[in-house]
Amino acid sequence: MDYAQLRNLLEPLVTGLKDAGTHTMLPTLCEELGLPAPAADGSKRERITASFDAATDRDLPGIACKLLIRHPPTSALRNQIQDILWSESACPPIPKRYRREVARRLNSEDLYIDARRFDDLLERLWILDTDDWMGLLSGKPAGLRAEIQQHVHRDPEDWPAEILFDQLGAFDASDRRFALFLEELASAEVRPDEAAQRHFIACINESLRGCGVELRETDSKGGYPVFSLVSLHMAVKGRPKNLIFASPEKPDLRFSDALDNDVEIVTNADKVLVYDRSIGNDGLRWNDLQQWWSEVEHIADATQAKRSLYARLKASLPQNSPPQTLLLDAFFEGFRSAVPTLPALLPEVWLHWDPRTVRERGPDALLRFRMDFLLLLPQGVRVVIEVDGKHHYADTTGSADVQRYAQMVRADRELKLTGYEVFRFGAAELQLPSAKADVKAFFEALFKRYGVPTH
Repeated sequence: MDYAQLRNLLEPLVTGLKDAGTHTMLPTLCEELGLPAPAADGSKRERITASFDAATDRDLPGIACKLLIRHPPTSALRNQIQDILWSESACPPIPKRYRREVARRLNSEDLYIDARRFDDLLERLWILDTDDWMGLLSGKPAGLRAEIQQHVHRDPEDWPAEILFDQLGAFDASDRRFALFLEELASAEVRPDEAAQRHFIACINESLRGCGVELRETDSKGGYPVFSLVSLHMAVKGRPKNLIFASPEKPDLRFSDALDNDVEIVTNADKVLVYDRSIGNDGLRWNDLQQWWSEVEHIADATQAKRSLYARLKASLPQNSPPQTLLLDAFFEGFRSAVPTLPALLPEVWLHWDPRTVRERGPDALLRFRMDFLLLLPQGVRVVIEVDGKHHYADTTGSADVQRYAQMVRADRELKLTGYEVFRFGAAELQLPSAKADVKAFFEALFKRYGVPTH
């Protein structure tokens, strides 16, 4: 992310807020934007400028997001700021050729059902403002906004989709902006009819698949499907239904209602956690997990709930595996204030559950029952993190065990083929002096790869 450019764009917008209120209101204004508290002395400009200068680069994305909501600038400046914020997004690339193919396929299709929501979408993503001062002085509509009213709404045969896309700048926009444009065109806001949504998806996916992406149903909202742009090279599974975790011992479970997939903990309920709430396209974040925990445990105080949940997760780690404990500690220490919005790092997650033992089941038993750690990232990405001690590649005497190693890599292959990403740490590397820094660097690279902001 170009922090220097982001700071240059934000500085005049922030300092320009000096006239938004009185001296006494300045601390509240800074707090709302995530800025450091302003000094007590000096002019309003001096105080707010000093506050902005004290903000770190790491603070800037959060400040920018709040500013765009509370004090939106011109659409041109908004787009510049958004493109910087989205620069580290892991959005699949959509080359210009395929964007044009999508537009051509839409030439003979209805671009919207709800005209007002369609206009709102255009206002959110594109630059429709006019610099035609003569038009403004005369009071007559001018610029692209007026042309859209004329050629898209009143006389839709004037502008096919390809011309509209070109006028908006869609062919040269960032991948993230173009992806959002398609996702919102497919949304129930613009198309409040599921059949129309699916027709639109079928129409443009024929072109998108040529560059290795497609719009895929990833969630639901208000009874309508939600579609997101995903890579065809990423195996995306369905939404999780039961998340069984934080249990170092095999849980004693049963289905209380097999038709509804309701799971009941039969004994030792304190030794296993079951997150049974819906996990949507945003994945499972620490905030979501903490909210669930506070309600399940009836803990009203957010700080107490956070500490209680962390202690519960840490207690589930094997006592004979200090490296796993270090990895969990390093994650929370490394990201600190950013943790609430990051994917939850779930320990001791049960991937498979079989009431019989491996010995009872025989050679066809599932190879891996439990994962050391699991993260559920946005858009259905599932990341498994394993910490490998000697038992992964050696027998009880400490000698190399080729059969045990072969079983482990076979299980990895099966996980990857079913849509999981698997990353391994050697226990020895988590005992080095640089271990915590290495863990943080790994998660930063992981989140950057999948477009998860860490601010």
